[in-house]
Amino acid sequence: MTAGVLRAQRGGGPPPIDIPADSPIGRLKSRRSEAKAITGAERSDRLERARKLMREQKVDAIVVAGGTSLDYFTSIRWGNSERFFGAVIPVKGEPFYISPAFEEDRAREQIAKAPGGKEAKVLVWQEDESPYGLLAQGLKDRGLAGGKIGVEETMKFVFADGLEHVKLNIVSGTPITAGVRQIKTPTEIALMRLASSVTLQAFEAAYKMAHVGMTHTEMGALVSAAHAKLGFPGGGLVLFDEYSAVPHGTTMPQRAKEGSVVLIDGGTTVEGYQSDITRTFVIGKATDKMNKVFDLVLKAQSAALKQAKPGVAAESVDAAARRVIVDGGYGPGYMYFTHRVGHGMGMDGHEWPYLVPQNKMPLAPHMTFSDEPGIYIRGEFGVRLEDDMHITENGAELLTPQSHSLEDPFGK
Repeated sequence: MTAGVLRAQRGGGPPPIDIPADSPIGRLKSRRSEAKAITGAERSDRLERARKLMREQKVDAIVVAGGTSLDYFTSIRWGNSERFFGAVIPVKGEPFYISPAFEEDRAREQIAKAPGGKEAKVLVWQEDESPYGLLAQGLKDRGLAGGKIGVEETMKFVFADGLEHVKLNIVSGTPITAGVRQIKTPTEIALMRLASSVTLQAFEAAYKMAHVGMTHTEMGALVSAAHAKLGFPGGGLVLFDEYSAVPHGTTMPQRAKEGSVVLIDGGTTVEGYQSDITRTFVIGKATDKMNKVFDLVLKAQSAALKQAKPGVAAESVDAAARRVIVDGGYGPGYMYFTHRVGHGMGMDGHEWPYLVPQNKMPLAPHMTFSDEPGIYIRGEFGVRLEDDMHITENGAELLTPQSHSLEDPFGK
């Protein structure tokens, strides 16, 4: 649910906390050895799939700047600044690269690990030169002058604007990059399954150490410490009581009391692949109203899972979950269930496509999504249940077991 919020929390880091060796978190063991990296052969296959979509959509090349898609196709991890660095993937032939001249050594070090990277052409530009004219010349040298050149929606404006200024015929490249990325391979599904399992295990260990009087930052520190013990960076957005009805959190201080509702939304990254899990529980005894809301949200999550299958419209999955909640008295529309039921997942915590009203895109085997209905009663409490979902050949599966109840959220 909260990819952006989580990144901010992780960046600042939770406060340090002492973890006793004999505690639920202290007894956790690293699972690093379970992660299997994406191979060069799989990245080469991704390039071929991209070229197939380019041919179908009559796009002559795509330009990918620093970010997730560059990593996805080439394994190159490059932060964006005001200086352009990127890969050009033509419909025919191998990718070539544009790099600042003073970054050439660092660039070649990473490019060498990309498919065909040892022989790849690297065009370099000095500080008083334009990288965009260089890129246009590279396209011309490959007979692609005047061709349709795709760029992603995530490309920085300064880069897209620079490409426009050298008179390239720019079109959207998102249908190509997202079109490839949204269909996961068995290796990708295995990494996401591991990431989801690690986060759920971290949540359970932190839950066992929750107590009256703790602050939300202390609980967040437990979640981060549990992920670290399991061998992966991770964390969680922690919300208590009335603040659990604010889906993306608050800056207000919070402290747990007897009967507090606790909502934890978080995840980890395994070989670049994300998890996004939410669990809601009570410290102590839940009220009848809390249990009723939890049961509705659980039924809504199950309804979405049952509806999700190849060929059905993405919007119908949201509709299935929303119908349960509205029929249960928490409607209409977005009144209590205030967001879509799910978002695509993979190397980005939120990526195409989305399970949202008005999205008529048919689901396809091996897409992956969050399944995360919620009911948020302002001033009282909120309940969200979130697991990561894989569309199979004839249905869908959650990558983690569903929650059981507010008082036994991890019961087996």
